[in-house]
Amino acid sequence: MDKQSKKEVMFERMREKKQEVRVVRRIVLIVTLILLIVFGIAGYQAYNYVSGALKPVDPDSDEVVDIEIPIGSSIDSIASILEENGLIDDARVYKYYVKFNNESEFQAGNYEMTPSMTLDEITESLKTGTVYREPLFTITVPEGLTLDEIAARVIEEKTAYTAEEFMTQVTDEEYIKQLMTDYPTLLTDEILQEDIRYALEGYLYPATYPFYEEDPSLTLIIEQMIEATETTVLQYESVLQEMEKTPHWLLTFASLLEEEATSQADRATIASVFYNRLNKPMPLQTDPTVIYAMGEHRERLFNSDYEFDHPYNTYQIQGLPPGPIASAGLSSIQAVLDPNDTNYYYFLADSEGVNHFAETYEEHLANRDQYIGN
Repeated sequence: MDKQSKKEVMFERMREKKQEVRVVRRIVLIVTLILLIVFGIAGYQAYNYVSGALKPVDPDSDEVVDIEIPIGSSIDSIASILEENGLIDDARVYKYYVKFNNESEFQAGNYEMTPSMTLDEITESLKTGTVYREPLFTITVPEGLTLDEIAARVIEEKTAYTAEEFMTQVTDEEYIKQLMTDYPTLLTDEILQEDIRYALEGYLYPATYPFYEEDPSLTLIIEQMIEATETTVLQYESVLQEMEKTPHWLLTFASLLEEEATSQADRATIASVFYNRLNKPMPLQTDPTVIYAMGEHRERLFNSDYEFDHPYNTYQIQGLPPGPIASAGLSSIQAVLDPNDTNYYYFLADSEGVNHFAETYEEHLANRDQYIGN
């Protein structure tokens, strides 16, 4: 083969290689474009799917779904419960959503939710233990009310039940035994002592209660208040154990502060007076126990009233009365557990409701002369 032929063969091979390179490049380009299109479509679909999963399942739904989150539930099990009940579209998406937002400390319990709730609302509800629904109505129990007062001023005015129906329910022996079974740590045999006027006195926590049905049962109303008391008191269970005291003792002591205190700040100081008297020992001599013992409200007590012979009259007995004389709020409960450190043994309130404290009886008499007179 001459030199010319060899060159032609070489050039021909070079042209063929170039052609092969161009073909390969076209194939790579086409494949790349196809992959980009496929990934683009997949990404778009994934984006739409995730976006949809982050929205409420049904924004217009009024359906109420009852769910239970067991104690110790992981985020995986919580997400599965929500998906199974139609409250979220995808458990995996919700799980990643929670982790991305660094959410934690979900509370166990029973919840009423709707498919119209956003993931933020669901998450906040699970974190706070609250139900994200507008209540149909609320009942507010003010601090310091007795069972009789709750019956007349709350139940009869805010519900379809009469005061008599309420009192019949809260004094029913079988019902009380059932409650003691349901709330054994809170409701002990102490509430059945012979001298107790009402077993549930002081056990209906003062708070505002939401209701999501038009006619809740009387037992539901009562038990919601007892549950609130249990939740409040049992958070101090370790403190009570260290003090070797019971919830009944705490609620009884706190009820005295609730009835005596004229301001938030005075509770811890009044508690110190009672502790000092109990340690002496001296009778507590607190007027609200006389009024409770007599069973009727008095604007003013007379000397003969203090001699009224009754297990609740702390002018006649040593120590605390047999049980609470009213429903105490959180401030009074905390004051019992964390009283001020004082040497006061006496106090009185002037006409403006301001309390004046004294270490000795002579100082107390001087306060009486100065702020109350004869």
